[in-house]
Amino acid sequence: MQKALSVNELNLQIKEILEQTFLSVCVEGEISNLTIHTSGHIYFTLKDSQSCIKCVLFRGNAQYLDFKPQNGQKIIALGGISVYPPRGDYQILCKKLISHAMGDLFQAYEILKKKLEAKGYFENKKPLPLFPKKVALLTSSTGAALQDMLRVALKRWNLVEFKILNTLVQGEGAKESIAQNIAYADTLGMDIIVLARGGGSKEDLWAFNEEIVADAIFQAKTPIVSAIGHESDVLISDFVADRRAPTPSACMEMILPDRIDWLYRLNEMQESLSYLFSHLLKHKSQTLLTLKEKYTLASPAQKLLLQERQIQNLKEMLKFKMQSLLEYKSSLLCFPGSLLTLNPLLPFERRLQELQNIYKLQSPKTQKGYAQITKNQEILELEDLSEGEVFELTNSKTSLFAQVLPKV
Repeated sequence: MQKALSVNELNLQIKEILEQTFLSVCVEGEISNLTIHTSGHIYFTLKDSQSCIKCVLFRGNAQYLDFKPQNGQKIIALGGISVYPPRGDYQILCKKLISHAMGDLFQAYEILKKKLEAKGYFENKKPLPLFPKKVALLTSSTGAALQDMLRVALKRWNLVEFKILNTLVQGEGAKESIAQNIAYADTLGMDIIVLARGGGSKEDLWAFNEEIVADAIFQAKTPIVSAIGHESDVLISDFVADRRAPTPSACMEMILPDRIDWLYRLNEMQESLSYLFSHLLKHKSQTLLTLKEKYTLASPAQKLLLQERQIQNLKEMLKFKMQSLLEYKSSLLCFPGSLLTLNPLLPFERRLQELQNIYKLQSPKTQKGYAQITKNQEILELEDLSEGEVFELTNSKTSLFAQVLPKV
């Protein structure tokens, strides 16, 4: 017995299989049970005589509807299958609704799209020039799209010349007018050709879904930008053209550079180049100086000149040393006399001699009646002597021995 699945496990497996198998479906039926929620979401059932299926169109896609859905209205729903496991429900998650009146046109659109894709019309895109000088505008000369484009262009980049080719953009003869003006503009040496018109219904824009227009775009040698309607309008011309712009105004922002942005870039580039050249010049100057010094030192003539300078310096040094030696020799010959003159102790010796002479003149030893009492080389006072003691008397001229006599 195989393992039993839970209800949720089964629904999850069904969800995975259905959503991967039916990623894109196109279903025709009649609207019933229509509910337009205040949030902008649209809920309804799509039915035929035998079956029905739930559908939802969320607000993000509902805002691009070009008709108002009604119960009983026949439509074509484009989208994918979505499964809600908690209830086991599945529904069509719609991306686009087409009224039955447009059903035949839509079928023709899909057939032509596949045909042109098989022929390679959607490949090999030509690049747009960064700074276009001449741009051809294929649009109605009285339409608002032309004025919108010129206003944006004037703000962004005024260094461009526009060639305006008045073109029928809807109704009878529109597809021929568009194709003829594309071929003519391609002969004018333009940098870019712009196909432009404002928004409108699917029928209003249908001329840009015609094969004759696709052929003219593909055969042109000049890069072509398709700027038709609004962002939600996707036409055959958008696939064949080299670039698609969501609106005519956005086309000017796409093909023309921003003047302010480029002024800022140029200032940055100027500063960068100035710094680089300054750094390069400094580096090259230093390299040149190094090479110059290296070449100069390596030159035989420069080596001889350097040696001559060294010899001359040695001669000058020798001459100076000889002169110094002679002066030193002369000073040695005069040394005895100059030595006394230069003796720093001589003044002090003379002064000492003078002081000694003065001392001798004033010394008590030189006075009459003066004698110094000594015993064993020790100077004594008279009171220090005892009776019978022998001592020595000395003055400046002589000395003699004496003895203390008893008192009478």
